[in-house]
Amino acid sequence: MNTNSFWKAGHTPTLFAAFLYFDLSFMVWYLLGPMAVQIATDLQLTTQQRGFMVATPILAGALLRFLMGMLADQLSPKTAGIFGQIIVISALLVAWKLGVHSYEQVLLLGLFLGMAGASFAVALPLASQWYPAEHQGKAMGIAGAGNSGTVIAALAAPILAAAIGWTNVFGLALIPLVLCLIVFTLLARNAPNRSKAKSMADYFKALSDRDSWWFMFFYSVTFGGFIGLASALPGYFHDQYDLNPVTAGYYTAACVLGGSLMRPLGGAFADRFGGIRTLLGMYALAAICIAAVGFHLSSSVAALALFVSAMLGLGAGNGAVFQLVPQRFRNEIGVMTGLIGMAGGIGGFLLAAGLGAIKQNTGDYQIGLWLFASLGVIAWFGLHGVKSRWRTTWGSAAFTAARV
Repeated sequence: MNTNSFWKAGHTPTLFAAFLYFDLSFMVWYLLGPMAVQIATDLQLTTQQRGFMVATPILAGALLRFLMGMLADQLSPKTAGIFGQIIVISALLVAWKLGVHSYEQVLLLGLFLGMAGASFAVALPLASQWYPAEHQGKAMGIAGAGNSGTVIAALAAPILAAAIGWTNVFGLALIPLVLCLIVFTLLARNAPNRSKAKSMADYFKALSDRDSWWFMFFYSVTFGGFIGLASALPGYFHDQYDLNPVTAGYYTAACVLGGSLMRPLGGAFADRFGGIRTLLGMYALAAICIAAVGFHLSSSVAALALFVSAMLGLGAGNGAVFQLVPQRFRNEIGVMTGLIGMAGGIGGFLLAAGLGAIKQNTGDYQIGLWLFASLGVIAWFGLHGVKSRWRTTWGSAAFTAARV
């Protein structure tokens, strides 16, 4: 890989701004997850309510990604990013000043935090539009590595909540968010070769392409698995191994750190070895590890090791998916980022909420973990089924310089 040519190919300040915006947005989007045990205790929530609470921002983010993708396409990624940040900052300010006193109120906050999750539909097109096909994996991987913001939240939020109260954590989060808004406004630039804005009909047209549904499914497993597990793991480690919220946060941080670091590496591996080959390996790794966790492991450390391995696979899979997407939908990248990102968020919502519901009704997480592992197996066979067609049509050397 020629690293020098990558840094000369695009616009580094915009790439950094996209990463920073995505990173801090993900930190806030995920904020309820690491504090779930503390919030649930204070508000007297059931396990199912706790699961739905952490899943609500994921679902809201999924749906808003579609709308933010349209806004980024119609106006510009930079304009959409500024708008989204202002909404999130305002919501956190209200929650901090007025407090959150009920299950309904925390769900309402989760809906607004979904706007932070919608940053995906802004940050990735903002970065992608600056780079040629052979560097898409690295560019999208670096911008997408902003999901490392989940690590910050997992490490800091439970400790801060124990020290100053979880409501005040919302106030502290405003400081980096305001600074990020300033940096983003100053550094980010829209690419000069942006595609013509798409109409609503273009979005529905994209859904008529079967490849769009494949990508939506593939990402619902990789990203849905990443954010769904990240949100559910604090409660899982607390319920399954009786870990306190801070220790459960450390365990979760180790898992999300692995997944976050692997996203840019997954994109780089896909650039070098091919997105399909990389993604096949990552699905296999994640499915095996998640299935193994379901066998009632007595050791929390063993469970942690398997979850970290699974998150490494899911994180790299996220990067590999978005190495492939710009090759297939170069002129529709804004549309497809919104649609595929929405599918990923819906997958995360179903996983986080589903694990909570299954635990509430069966007393165990086993069925939920095995169902998710099964989806990984289905995704592997699905990708194996389409790889020949992809490599001989839009993925052939005649159409793209990237390895598919």
